[in-house]
Amino acid sequence: MPYRRQQFLNGEIYHIIIRGIDDNLIFKDADDYYRGIFSIYEFNNAKAVEIYKRRREIQTIKKIFREQAGGGRASLVSINIPDNREKLVEVLVFSLMPNHIHLLLRQLKDEGITQFMSKVGTGFGGYFNRKYDRKGYVFQNRFVAVHIKTNEQLKTVFVYIHTNGISLIEPKWKEIGIKNPEKVIEFLENHKWSSYPDYIGKKNFHSVTERDFMLKVMGGEQGCRDFVEAWIRHKGEIKE
Repeated sequence: MPYRRQQFLNGEIYHIIIRGIDDNLIFKDADDYYRGIFSIYEFNNAKAVEIYKRRREIQTIKKIFREQAGGGRASLVSINIPDNREKLVEVLVFSLMPNHIHLLLRQLKDEGITQFMSKVGTGFGGYFNRKYDRKGYVFQNRFVAVHIKTNEQLKTVFVYIHTNGISLIEPKWKEIGIKNPEKVIEFLENHKWSSYPDYIGKKNFHSVTERDFMLKVMGGEQGCRDFVEAWIRHKGEIKE
Protein backbone atom coordinates (compact mmCIF):
# COMPACT_ATOMS: atom_id res chain seq x y z
CA MET A 1 0.00 0.00 0.00
CA PRO A 2 1.60 3.32 -1.05
CA TYR A 3 2.23 5.59 1.90
CA ARG A 4 4.14 8.81 2.39
CA ARG A 5 4.77 10.95 5.45
CA GLN A 6 4.54 14.33 3.74
CA GLN A 7 2.46 17.37 4.47
CA PHE A 8 0.28 18.21 1.49
CA LEU A 9 -1.50 21.57 1.45
CA ASN A 10 -5.14 22.04 0.54
CA GLY A 11 -5.56 23.91 -2.73
CA GLU A 12 -2.01 23.12 -3.86
CA ILE A 13 -1.08 21.00 -6.87
CA TYR A 14 1.29 18.03 -6.91
CA HIS A 15 2.76 15.79 -9.58
CA ILE A 16 2.47 12.23 -8.27
CA ILE A 17 4.36 9.23 -9.63
CA ILE A 18 3.68 5.73 -8.35
CA ARG A 19 5.54 2.68 -9.65
CA GLY A 20 5.09 -1.05 -9.52
CA ILE A 21 7.35 -2.71 -6.99
CA ASP A 22 10.72 -3.49 -8.57
CA ASP A 23 9.32 -1.72 -11.67
CA ASN A 24 7.12 -4.74 -12.35
CA LEU A 25 4.20 -4.41 -14.74
CA ILE A 26 0.99 -3.22 -13.09
CA PHE A 27 -1.07 -3.14 -16.29
CA LYS A 28 -0.78 -6.35 -18.30
CA ASP A 29 -3.91 -6.10 -20.44
CA ALA A 30 -6.79 -3.76 -21.29
CA ASP A 31 -8.87 -4.94 -18.32
CA ASP A 32 -6.08 -3.88 -15.96
CA TYR A 33 -5.98 -0.42 -17.53
CA TYR A 34 -9.76 -0.10 -17.26
CA ARG A 35 -9.54 -1.12 -13.62
CA GLY A 36 -6.83 1.49 -13.09
CA ILE A 37 -9.06 4.22 -14.54
CA PHE A 38 -11.98 2.93 -12.48
CA SER A 39 -9.81 3.06 -9.34
CA ILE A 40 -8.67 6.65 -9.95
CA TYR A 41 -12.30 7.70 -10.29
CA GLU A 42 -14.01 5.62 -7.61
CA PHE A 43 -11.40 5.88 -4.84
CA ASN A 44 -11.41 9.67 -5.04
CA ASN A 45 -13.93 9.58 -2.24
CA ALA A 46 -13.64 10.34 1.49
CA LYS A 47 -16.53 7.96 2.12
CA ALA A 48 -16.06 4.20 2.25
CA VAL A 49 -16.14 2.69 -1.23
CA GLU A 50 -17.90 -0.65 -1.68
CA ILE A 51 -16.22 -1.47 -4.97
CA TYR A 52 -18.25 -4.56 -5.87
CA LYS A 53 -21.53 -2.81 -5.11
CA ARG A 54 -20.47 0.18 -7.20
CA ARG A 55 -19.46 -2.02 -10.14
CA ARG A 56 -22.87 -3.75 -10.06
CA GLU A 57 -24.58 -0.36 -9.99
CA ILE A 58 -22.63 0.81 -13.05
CA GLN A 59 -23.32 -2.41 -14.93
CA THR A 60 -27.04 -2.02 -14.23
CA ILE A 61 -26.99 1.55 -15.54
CA LYS A 62 -25.12 0.42 -18.66
CA LYS A 63 -27.67 -2.34 -19.27
CA ILE A 64 -30.57 0.14 -19.03
CA PHE A 65 -28.74 2.55 -21.33
CA ARG A 66 -28.14 -0.15 -23.96
CA GLU A 67 -31.78 -1.18 -23.85
CA GLN A 68 -32.96 2.40 -24.24
CA ALA A 69 -30.46 3.03 -27.05
CA GLY A 70 -31.47 -0.10 -28.90
CA GLY A 71 -28.29 -2.07 -28.26
CA GLY A 72 -24.66 -1.24 -28.78
CA ARG A 73 -21.84 -0.78 -26.33
CA ALA A 74 -22.27 1.66 -23.46
CA SER A 75 -19.37 3.29 -21.65
CA LEU A 76 -18.72 5.78 -18.85
CA VAL A 77 -18.23 8.38 -21.56
CA SER A 78 -21.72 8.03 -22.97
CA ILE A 79 -23.61 7.64 -19.69
CA ASN A 80 -24.12 10.14 -16.91
CA ILE A 81 -23.24 8.00 -13.86
CA PRO A 82 -24.60 9.52 -10.63
CA ASP A 83 -21.67 11.12 -8.82
CA ASN A 84 -22.15 11.08 -5.06
CA ARG A 85 -18.46 11.16 -4.19
CA GLU A 86 -16.97 13.32 -1.45
CA LYS A 87 -13.80 14.10 -3.36
CA LEU A 88 -10.41 14.02 -1.69
CA VAL A 89 -8.58 15.59 -4.63
CA GLU A 90 -9.11 17.07 -8.05
CA VAL A 91 -7.58 14.81 -10.67
CA LEU A 92 -6.26 17.30 -13.22
CA VAL A 93 -4.14 15.05 -15.45
CA PHE A 94 -3.33 11.35 -15.61
CA SER A 95 -1.31 8.88 -17.64
CA LEU A 96 -1.18 5.13 -17.07
CA MET A 97 2.00 3.39 -18.21
CA PRO A 98 2.73 -0.35 -18.08
CA ASN A 99 4.74 -0.11 -14.84
CA HIS A 100 3.80 3.26 -13.35
CA ILE A 101 1.16 5.99 -13.07
CA HIS A 102 1.47 9.77 -13.42
CA LEU A 103 -1.13 11.99 -11.76
CA LEU A 104 -1.50 15.74 -11.38
CA LEU A 105 -3.61 16.33 -8.27
CA ARG A 106 -4.95 19.30 -6.34
CA GLN A 107 -5.70 18.45 -2.71
CA LEU A 108 -9.21 19.32 -1.52
CA LYS A 109 -9.27 17.86 2.02
CA ASP A 110 -6.74 17.47 4.79
CA GLU A 111 -4.64 14.36 4.08
CA GLY A 112 -6.58 14.04 0.82
CA ILE A 113 -3.65 13.00 -1.37
CA THR A 114 -2.34 10.51 1.18
CA GLN A 115 -5.80 8.95 1.63
CA PHE A 116 -6.46 8.87 -2.09
CA MET A 117 -3.15 7.19 -2.93
CA SER A 118 -3.62 4.70 -0.10
CA LYS A 119 -7.08 3.78 -1.38
CA VAL A 120 -5.90 3.43 -4.96
CA GLY A 121 -2.92 1.34 -3.90
CA THR A 122 -4.93 -0.95 -1.67
CA GLY A 123 -7.91 -1.26 -4.01
CA PHE A 124 -6.04 -1.81 -7.26
CA GLY A 125 -3.43 -3.93 -5.48
CA GLY A 126 -6.12 -6.27 -4.16
CA TYR A 127 -7.64 -6.62 -7.63
CA PHE A 128 -4.21 -7.29 -9.19
CA ASN A 129 -3.24 -9.93 -6.61
CA ARG A 130 -6.54 -11.76 -6.94
CA LYS A 131 -6.40 -11.74 -10.73
CA TYR A 132 -2.81 -12.95 -10.99
CA ASP A 133 -2.87 -15.23 -7.92
CA ARG A 134 -0.05 -13.42 -6.16
CA LYS A 135 0.65 -11.93 -2.73
CA GLY A 136 2.46 -8.89 -1.41
CA TYR A 137 2.75 -5.28 -2.46
CA VAL A 138 1.94 -4.28 -6.03
CA PHE A 139 3.26 -0.74 -5.75
CA GLN A 140 6.46 0.63 -4.27
CA ASN A 141 5.99 1.67 -0.65
CA ARG A 142 6.39 5.38 -1.35
CA PHE A 143 5.16 7.50 -4.19
CA VAL A 144 7.02 10.49 -5.57
CA ALA A 145 5.36 13.88 -5.06
CA VAL A 146 6.54 17.17 -6.59
CA HIS A 147 4.91 20.42 -5.48
CA ILE A 148 3.93 22.52 -8.52
CA LYS A 149 4.17 26.21 -7.67
CA THR A 150 4.04 28.21 -10.93
CA ASN A 151 2.09 28.24 -14.18
CA GLU A 152 5.29 27.50 -16.08
CA GLN A 153 5.75 24.35 -14.02
CA LEU A 154 2.13 23.46 -14.71
CA LYS A 155 2.59 23.77 -18.46
CA THR A 156 5.79 21.74 -18.34
CA VAL A 157 4.30 18.92 -16.26
CA PHE A 158 1.14 18.89 -18.42
CA VAL A 159 3.31 18.19 -21.48
CA TYR A 160 5.59 15.79 -19.60
CA ILE A 161 2.76 13.58 -18.32
CA HIS A 162 0.91 13.50 -21.61
CA THR A 163 4.02 12.70 -23.66
CA ASN A 164 5.10 9.88 -21.35
CA GLY A 165 3.48 7.38 -23.70
CA ILE A 166 5.93 8.15 -26.52
CA SER A 167 8.20 5.39 -25.24
CA LEU A 168 5.48 2.88 -26.12
CA ILE A 169 6.02 3.45 -29.84
CA GLU A 170 9.55 4.93 -29.92
CA PRO A 171 11.41 3.26 -27.02
CA LYS A 172 14.76 5.01 -27.71
CA TRP A 173 13.47 8.52 -28.35
CA LYS A 174 15.31 9.97 -25.34
CA GLU A 175 18.65 8.88 -26.83
CA ILE A 176 18.09 9.57 -30.53
CA GLY A 177 15.16 12.00 -30.63
CA ILE A 178 11.69 11.41 -32.04
CA LYS A 179 11.97 9.84 -35.49
CA ASN A 180 8.37 10.31 -36.61
CA PRO A 181 6.74 13.34 -34.94
CA GLU A 182 3.48 13.09 -36.92
CA LYS A 183 3.02 9.44 -35.97
CA VAL A 184 3.71 10.29 -32.32
CA ILE A 185 1.18 13.15 -32.37
CA GLU A 186 -1.49 10.87 -33.82
CA PHE A 187 -0.68 8.18 -31.26
CA LEU A 188 -0.99 10.53 -28.28
CA GLU A 189 -4.25 12.01 -29.56
CA ASN A 190 -5.74 8.52 -29.48
CA HIS A 191 -3.86 7.11 -26.49
CA LYS A 192 -6.73 5.80 -24.39
CA TRP A 193 -4.93 5.53 -21.04
CA SER A 194 -4.23 9.24 -20.70
CA SER A 195 -6.24 12.40 -20.16
CA TYR A 196 -4.80 14.06 -23.28
CA PRO A 197 -7.65 13.06 -25.64
CA ASP A 198 -10.15 14.73 -23.29
CA TYR A 199 -8.05 17.91 -23.21
CA ILE A 200 -8.17 18.23 -27.00
CA GLY A 201 -11.91 17.61 -27.26
CA LYS A 202 -11.98 13.84 -27.83
CA LYS A 203 -14.24 12.28 -25.21
CA ASN A 204 -12.39 9.45 -23.54
CA PHE A 205 -12.70 9.30 -19.74
CA HIS A 206 -14.02 12.81 -19.34
CA SER A 207 -15.61 12.17 -15.93
CA VAL A 208 -12.25 11.33 -14.33
CA THR A 209 -10.56 14.73 -14.67
CA GLU A 210 -11.36 18.32 -13.71
CA ARG A 211 -10.11 20.22 -16.77
CA ASP A 212 -11.36 23.81 -16.52
CA PHE A 213 -8.35 25.11 -14.58
CA MET A 214 -5.72 23.49 -16.79
CA LEU A 215 -7.55 24.50 -19.97
CA LYS A 216 -7.38 28.11 -18.76
CA VAL A 217 -3.67 27.80 -18.00
CA MET A 218 -2.90 26.10 -21.33
CA GLY A 219 -5.05 28.39 -23.48
CA GLY A 220 -7.93 26.05 -24.24
CA GLU A 221 -8.01 22.87 -26.30
CA GLN A 222 -5.96 24.40 -29.10
CA GLY A 223 -3.39 25.62 -26.62
CA CYS A 224 -3.03 22.09 -25.27
CA ARG A 225 -2.42 20.81 -28.80
CA ASP A 226 0.03 23.58 -29.59
CA PHE A 227 2.20 23.02 -26.50
CA VAL A 228 2.34 19.24 -26.91
CA GLU A 229 2.90 19.28 -30.67
CA ALA A 230 5.60 21.98 -30.48
CA TRP A 231 7.46 19.95 -27.88
CA ILE A 232 7.23 16.77 -29.99
CA ARG A 233 8.41 18.49 -33.17
CA HIS A 234 11.32 20.06 -31.29
CA LYS A 235 12.37 16.63 -30.05
CA GLY A 236 12.12 15.41 -33.64
CA GLU A 237 14.58 18.08 -34.79
CA ILE A 238 17.35 17.01 -32.40
CA LYS A 239 17.64 13.38 -33.48
CA GLU A 240 21.01 12.26 -34.80
